[in-house]
Amino acid sequence: MSPRGGAAPARRLVRGLVARVAGLAMAGLLLAGCAKLEAQADAPAAASASRISSFEDSLTPAQRKEHERLVQSYGGAYNDPKLQALIQDTISRLVAASERPELNYRVTVLNSPAVNAFALPNGSLYVTRGLVALADDRAELASVLAHEMGHVIANHAAIREDQMKQAILVSRVISNVVNDADLGALALEKSRQSLASFSRAQELEADAIGVGISARAGFDPYGASRFLTAMGRQAALRSGDATKSAANDPTADFLASHPATPERISIAIANAREYAAPDKEGERDRDEYLSAINGMVYGDDPKEGFIRGRRFFHPKLGFTFTAPENFTLENTPQAVLGATSDGREALRLDAVRVTGDQSLAQYLSSGWIDGVEINSVESLVLNGFPAATAVARGDQWSFRMFAIRFGSDVYRMIFAARELTPDIDASFRAAASTFRRVSIDEADKVQPQRVRVVSVGLTDTIDKLAARMDVPDKPVERFLVLNGMDRADKLSYGDKVKIISAD
Repeated sequence: MSPRGGAAPARRLVRGLVARVAGLAMAGLLLAGCAKLEAQADAPAAASASRISSFEDSLTPAQRKEHERLVQSYGGAYNDPKLQALIQDTISRLVAASERPELNYRVTVLNSPAVNAFALPNGSLYVTRGLVALADDRAELASVLAHEMGHVIANHAAIREDQMKQAILVSRVISNVVNDADLGALALEKSRQSLASFSRAQELEADAIGVGISARAGFDPYGASRFLTAMGRQAALRSGDATKSAANDPTADFLASHPATPERISIAIANAREYAAPDKEGERDRDEYLSAINGMVYGDDPKEGFIRGRRFFHPKLGFTFTAPENFTLENTPQAVLGATSDGREALRLDAVRVTGDQSLAQYLSSGWIDGVEINSVESLVLNGFPAATAVARGDQWSFRMFAIRFGSDVYRMIFAARELTPDIDASFRAAASTFRRVSIDEADKVQPQRVRVVSVGLTDTIDKLAARMDVPDKPVERFLVLNGMDRADKLSYGDKVKIISAD
């Protein structure tokens, strides 16, 4: 979360809060950012530099602006020379083995703990730091990069844009010419549903293209199925049920617009079998990959604040708060978001500027959110800070809002509930009362979590290594997901495994 990350108009803010409830409740895997990396097809340094220059020269001002916006919205770029070198070599091999070796690509690692990747039509590829940490070898990372290259090669973004323009045109014709707005809206909705199916087909096509590229580049073609399995298990873990997995739970989709994870896994395995038998895997380069990510920041970057269980802590801005019980928190550059697993309660914390001549009670009543009950507006003091609170009610959601003046900013804590009962309202008030300043000593003690690669000792077991994980809960489950292992797997002396440790 950055200062004044919530400066957007409040009506849009609240709509966004409600829209995020479902996503947080399902714990879908999102995408975020890290380090900028120029990666081209030619291995020699001179040729690579030439292609980098060519790629940058080919971008329009609008494309450069879009790239900067994307990187900023996902927490900036994560710079790590070891990781950059590995990704550049990987993408160079993939491009040379692709159907379009003349295309240039730029890979940006986004400084975000979320797990995702995406591509723009101009060849800009993005992967998050969280995705890099989840991958267990170079072949898995190569499968992700090759998949995103597949979207570019197949021109999916441009096709989708043309299809949507056509759908909008059809709906306008029906609405205006036939003079039936309801029928026009129905036509647009059906077109959008068709586009969603088309998007799923695009994902499967990109999967097939990506597996082929990875295999021809010499990487293990089964890397895609392994990484898809890891994403499904990660999604299930985040949703609070580690017994679910991509192999047995069709609801463990990581994005609604993608095919069900089990479907993608089975198709990815079938695609891989066209290039190699399961007992004849290709190159995985696990040791090299683990060496490249050893020491990488894991989870939230303290510069943007971090989450430990239900607690959010921002050492740079100097405050902390604790969410109500049963809430899962997510930190974004714009705000801290949270929701319960059933999706019936949510919260948002952000910062705005409120002029000194306007009281906080007046601010809550000023119309930035609809449905404020004026008789509920109340001025108060929270841990020494001036504050105000109020209730707003809509058709489906009710809100308990707080405005807290902290330094030159005002922090807004917006709690939402399908039904704002007295007990729920009391829990919201109790959570707001945990907002407090952190001391300099407390802030100085904060260290980021990092991926640490360790060797398995003679007496080490899964439980012993998991006990070394600096995580808020479920250390065994998180260790297994992080290392692509099952509970019944056996460790061998000298094996390399990932753990999470704070410096």
